[in-house]
Amino acid sequence: MSVERWSAAQVTAVAPDAGSLKGARGVSTPGKWQECGLLDDVLWGLCKGSGKNPYQVCVDLSGPAYKCSCPSRKFPCKHALGLLLMWAEGGAVDPATPPPAFVAEWQAGRAARAAKAAAPKAAGPVDPAAAEKRVRQREDRVAAGMAELSRWLDDQVQQGLAAAEQAGHRPFDTMAARLVDAQAPAAASAVRRLGSVAGIGPSWADRLLGDLAMLRLLVAGHDRLGTLPPELAATVRARIGFPVATEDVLATPAVHDHWQVLGRTDSDDGTITTRRTWLLGVDSGRFALHLSFAAPGQTLAADLVPGTSFDADLCFYPGAAPLRALLKDRQTAPRPMAAPLGATSLREALSRWTAVLAAEPWRYDVPMLLAGVAPSADGHLTDAAGESLPLAAGHREPWWLLAAAGGAPATVAAEWTPAGLRPLAAWIDGRFVPAAPGVFDGSAPRAPELPPDLLATALVGTARRPWTSSTVVVGDQPLTVGAGSSLLEAAATALVYRRAGTTPATGRPAVEPSPGETDRPLPAAAGARLLRLLTDGGAPGGTQQVQELLAQWLTAAAAHRGHVPPESLPALLDAGRRNTVIRPAIGRVAGQRGSWLAAMRPDWRWLRDEAPGTPAAEDPTIWETGTGGERLAHLTRLRGADPAAGLALLRSTWRTEAPEDRARFVGALRTELSPADDEFLDGVLDDRRKEVREAALDLLQRLPGSALGRRMTERALAAVGLERRTFGRDRLVVTPPAELTAELRRDGVAAQPARGTGVQAWLLEEVLAGTPLSTWTEAFGRDARAVVELARGNDWETPLLHGWAKAAIAQGDSAWAAALVRNDAREDTAGLREAVRWDLHLLLPPADLARIAADFLRREDHLAHRLLAVHPGVWPDELAVAVVETIAHRARTDRHSWQLAELCRAAALAMPPAYARHVATLAAQLDQDSADPSRVRPVAELARILTFRHEMLQEFQ
Repeated sequence: MSVERWSAAQVTAVAPDAGSLKGARGVSTPGKWQECGLLDDVLWGLCKGSGKNPYQVCVDLSGPAYKCSCPSRKFPCKHALGLLLMWAEGGAVDPATPPPAFVAEWQAGRAARAAKAAAPKAAGPVDPAAAEKRVRQREDRVAAGMAELSRWLDDQVQQGLAAAEQAGHRPFDTMAARLVDAQAPAAASAVRRLGSVAGIGPSWADRLLGDLAMLRLLVAGHDRLGTLPPELAATVRARIGFPVATEDVLATPAVHDHWQVLGRTDSDDGTITTRRTWLLGVDSGRFALHLSFAAPGQTLAADLVPGTSFDADLCFYPGAAPLRALLKDRQTAPRPMAAPLGATSLREALSRWTAVLAAEPWRYDVPMLLAGVAPSADGHLTDAAGESLPLAAGHREPWWLLAAAGGAPATVAAEWTPAGLRPLAAWIDGRFVPAAPGVFDGSAPRAPELPPDLLATALVGTARRPWTSSTVVVGDQPLTVGAGSSLLEAAATALVYRRAGTTPATGRPAVEPSPGETDRPLPAAAGARLLRLLTDGGAPGGTQQVQELLAQWLTAAAAHRGHVPPESLPALLDAGRRNTVIRPAIGRVAGQRGSWLAAMRPDWRWLRDEAPGTPAAEDPTIWETGTGGERLAHLTRLRGADPAAGLALLRSTWRTEAPEDRARFVGALRTELSPADDEFLDGVLDDRRKEVREAALDLLQRLPGSALGRRMTERALAAVGLERRTFGRDRLVVTPPAELTAELRRDGVAAQPARGTGVQAWLLEEVLAGTPLSTWTEAFGRDARAVVELARGNDWETPLLHGWAKAAIAQGDSAWAAALVRNDAREDTAGLREAVRWDLHLLLPPADLARIAADFLRREDHLAHRLLAVHPGVWPDELAVAVVETIAHRARTDRHSWQLAELCRAAALAMPPAYARHVATLAAQLDQDSADPSRVRPVAELARILTFRHEMLQEFQ
């Protein structure tokens, strides 16, 4: 049969955890597989492992089901996930490839086991009398436990809930233990949960009284078990904890339908993990809940993939409002669905909730598939009729939905609870978008559900304030609860009445939709990789390396031009909030959707300062009305087109600008910087804010012929002169400044000397740092190398060299940097401070720095690693070859594997990605040579990161 290719999102959905998905990415390239193929519904492959024999991998796509010969206890393991990813992303899987024998054997084994399971089981010897006796014994134990629960409930309201706040969780744990002994496990769990409610959080008494009331209703249902309709009796028994055998459920009439998987949630109570998956039948219109469980350390079943649909038979557990079901027989493989059928308005969805609650009053949640809803600004979803339902705490800021849909109406699957909607997923323009997990939200406590008079009586206790009323007021409606009803019975009636009577709110309009994009989207493959980088486990390497990979991706994306996938925006904006370095690149790729989204959240508004604004020619008012980023972009563009007009514009509003804006706007004058800017920038040196003065000083030090440069030149030549000798070596005559004057301080001379430096030496160093370097070549008639040579042996050698070095760094002079670095390498000269030395290296041409680093590597100089760290951009081939040679040597001979690991980490982000194949070959050779695993791992990780970078850059081609 024809198998529809899965999407990467489907593969991600079946991963048992982030670690397995991360490992799968490492084996999802064709180079990791000897053979791959597709036989009927079975995807198979031979994955190269660490040993001689490859891992045998099979995936039955109709299940899905998995088989792998690796020792992993996770299902699916990373090899099965890697094979699925490679196939989903269009990898080399050839259906014509003849399958190995193990594929057919596994198929046959699965068919045999399925046939055996479907065959009727032979009935063994049964003792009806003994079975009947066991049933009666359990019923007697449960009856005794429920009677004790009834007395305990009466005690709670008689003593008052205020006493429960003081007692804590212990009384609830004690009662729960008694119910466990009475073989009523579900009722025991309900009681135990009350311990986490009493005295905790706002409106705790309201929640506790409501839960106690529902337990009283359960006790009443058990007391009348023999007279209840069979469906309601089955619900009561299930709520108490009577088991229902799987065989009995599967023996009931099956519901055949085309089932749509709407979404799922996982919960962990510390002892067991529960996965709840909601389905909706196309023809029957029935919702179904599939539950799966896993003990600690085990993985959950992932055979129901959200966003897909399939034909199957489901059998429902008995009950008054049956929702839980078992999958009996699946007839088709899962297929992605562009949009689910059966979505309704909010009012119609609430009517279903009312019907469910009328049949099963203990129900706390039901599924909803809502048509055409959009978020409001105050935590609601609003439909086309203008009616709204609130989102539950933790989901009130649905950034995932706002980003993906841009405020446009979407189909949303959710669970409705009395606390609000808990979204599961959305379908937007044919795309399935899973909901983001909920986050802690204590800002909007849940409103009380019970009448105040009931709650007041329950808090002080009926022993002090007896309950005798036969009516309660729910909202503004009086409700008759019957004469002689206990407080808990009245509370249960009021609670169910209030929940069943929920109606949609009005007057909460949806947010204004995002403006349309003006740029094209980035390539789909590149967008998918961004989502991997922003997701834990989506990229190789540690956290720091993933952040660097993200920065490289953003640089490539900004150069390519286009906007990112909208669903990536919340995580991307969070990344920019934490890392200011990547903000400019994010601003160029976030698009109109990103700016729209950032305006809604204060800690994302930095994007509006980075996103490019409207061109100046199209919007001349942007300087008065725009955001900081738009104004900066406007000024920069204007400087490029008309430098004088840009300066005049800045002058016109200079005195009213905020300090942080003044510093940024001064930096914009770097564009087309000229002597015409000198007067303005020199005046900025008197600004009150240090960062503004430093921005102006940085530009003035780079501006030839500036007034600052002339003043510093005058001071420098007064301090340093050249004594020319007829015989012997010319020497420098140094007379450093005697004190720090106000004029020196204004011109950028720092008052705080470096550690271990005298005041006069420091002043000399600072004056030279602010002097144009052309001063010395012109005054002394020598090139940079010769001028530096003059300082050798001078009493003031150290401040002279440091002053020139800092001037070279400030003025970006590579010739002086090369002369100073070469001089610093000599053993007979004073050494530069380390920070200054490494800043000088950044000025060297990349090819020169690469040659120095390669030479240091071959000489095994410990400074080589530092030079690699400061090398800008991608390494040239000469350096990359030297690094590969060094890695190979260290992997075989070094006694300390940490040195090898450090070198591999440096290479991972700077070595040309084309070297991935060479490094992978080296890792394979080391593995075959039985090298120490601690040496193989960093080399293999380097190969994975280089491969990742290579694929990442190819996706922008």
